[in-house]
Amino acid sequence: MAEQRYVGGQAVIEGVMMRGERTWAVAVRRPDGGIEVAVNDTPGWSDRWSKVPLARGVVTLAESLSLGMKALSFAAAASSDEEEKPGKGEMAGGIVLALVLFVGLFILAPALLARASGFRGSIAFNAFEGAIRIALFLGYIIAIGRVPDIRRVFEYHGAEHKAIAAYENGVELTTANAQRFTTEHVRCGTNFLLTVMVLTIVCYSVFGRPGLALLLLSRAVLIPVIAGLAYELIRLAARNMHRRWVRTLMRPGLLLQRLTTREPSDDEVEVALTALRAALTAEQLAEVEARTAA
Repeated sequence: MAEQRYVGGQAVIEGVMMRGERTWAVAVRRPDGGIEVAVNDTPGWSDRWSKVPLARGVVTLAESLSLGMKALSFAAAASSDEEEKPGKGEMAGGIVLALVLFVGLFILAPALLARASGFRGSIAFNAFEGAIRIALFLGYIIAIGRVPDIRRVFEYHGAEHKAIAAYENGVELTTANAQRFTTEHVRCGTNFLLTVMVLTIVCYSVFGRPGLALLLLSRAVLIPVIAGLAYELIRLAARNMHRRWVRTLMRPGLLLQRLTTREPSDDEVEVALTALRAALTAEQLAEVEARTAA
């Protein structure tokens, strides 16, 4: 039997991207009802840094962002009518703008708001800043969750989690089996982002209540460090979910996924399973087929 490997994924417009051991694949539901699939080799950046703590998290995040941009571009084209397909420049510009807005809204804005407050003590200042950051994050998720198109992406997000859970729990990869699992998953990006938000409170506390220049500089410079720490914590938690105290610590992030996932339809789970199968190696596919025989 082939050794099982963890897979990661991402919901895209009308589809799902899955990253396997050697390849990544995107499956998208076309307007005519068919499923269009693209399979590509993984860049391998993260493999070269896989033994270096902290750095491997930053490199993995950079690789994931790169693959995510490509997957979103493919999905936007495959799920749209010919005259509605966005150009590559439009997609790249939109993603860059989203990253700038993320840093500005969730990293720099809370720092400026906290500095404008009356808190002088280091603990109170950083706790207040962290509370603002988490409140903005929750408010943003709740707000975009009301948009019909985003709700549909959240359904595919749920389908991605169910498909991965079916694979990692060793069951036959059918729509019915995948639907038995919940939409929660410890390695979800939502859990990662919440972990980042919490870690900012601890890491930024090192600087106390700095002046404006150091305040903004520290918030920006420490982003890779915090991302690396969050990656290591999520990685450690994923290996220890059998421990009650780990499950308790991860519970807030799992609960938050109820805002970023929705129960998917069978058609959406079918797309997620198609992407998953396309991302597996030949050995992994053979193991999956053996489940069917069993």
